[in-house]
Amino acid sequence: MSKVTPSAALPPELLDTLRALIQQGRQQALRAVDRVQVQTCWEIGRHIVEYEQGGETRAAYGQNLLQRMAATLTGEFGKGFDASNLRYMRLFYQVFPIRDALRHELSWTHYRLLLRVDSEQARHWYMNEAAGQNWSSRALDRQIDTLYFERLLLSGDKNSVTAEANTHIAALPPVPREFVRDPVMLEFLGLPGTGKLLESKLEQALMDKLQDFLLELGKGFAFVARQQRVSTESQDFYIDLVFYNYLLKCFVLIDLKTGKLTHQDIGQMDMYVRMYDDLKRSPDDNPTVGILLCDQKDQSVARYSVLKDSEQLFATKYRLILPSEEELRNQIERERCAIEEAQRLEDSE
Repeated sequence: MSKVTPSAALPPELLDTLRALIQQGRQQALRAVDRVQVQTCWEIGRHIVEYEQGGETRAAYGQNLLQRMAATLTGEFGKGFDASNLRYMRLFYQVFPIRDALRHELSWTHYRLLLRVDSEQARHWYMNEAAGQNWSSRALDRQIDTLYFERLLLSGDKNSVTAEANTHIAALPPVPREFVRDPVMLEFLGLPGTGKLLESKLEQALMDKLQDFLLELGKGFAFVARQQRVSTESQDFYIDLVFYNYLLKCFVLIDLKTGKLTHQDIGQMDMYVRMYDDLKRSPDDNPTVGILLCDQKDQSVARYSVLKDSEQLFATKYRLILPSEEELRNQIERERCAIEEAQRLEDSE
């Protein structure tokens, strides 16, 4: 069957006009959602702060307020309102107490980055520059990390500092901020499938099969989440698959890497495990287990990260219950071959 090229018979000027209209419409929709999201987050933060400051009659109820509030709101509106985000919203109001002073050109992601800046003067400068220069959130992140404002203050040659900063921003890979690829916005809107929209087709297909494979093992796995977000004060991270194993009484984190496994990947998984133990693990749970997988042919390996290695009993038990490296390697290789074969058949039609 021959493939049809839809644009072959269309006038180029018509296509250019339609593309411009669609891009403009998407940008307008993004900015509208951005404004509403920023305003909503600010108002939520204001209500939390005002409630917490409501006097002694509310003091007792205020204990663990964010955790309980997060549990209720997350159940109703999705994970965009977990305890971590609620803390950001409370801090947002405290740091920017005048809503009319906010720059509506900026997204919630921009403001979360600005909350990292301790100096009020620097924070407002970055805010106004980001809005005036139309910086993406990645550009703003780079300027903050490289102390752009502070270097400008100290430099006797401000033009050179500005030129250097603009050069580095221009060198950032041109990745358009499309609606379906913004997890923060998706979480706010309560749309499902955030993780699926963030992954490549191959990785997504492998994750689908891997999830089924682990559940079919029948060794105590209970599915918890896909692309679960864990956050530091300045960054969000997404764990591919999270299970709870009721035989081991521990969380099992799985991260799949397309390509060769690196030492940075191993360090990141170690961080995931430590963060998960700190944020999610209850006193009755055993240490969290992290499994790193690489889907590259002939290099598919697993790395298990378990805290508190002195717990030899648990170390022995998890080796008996979790799938072996060979099982995981063979499963990934089988599924990869099947996916590639299906793709070849599809391309040949």
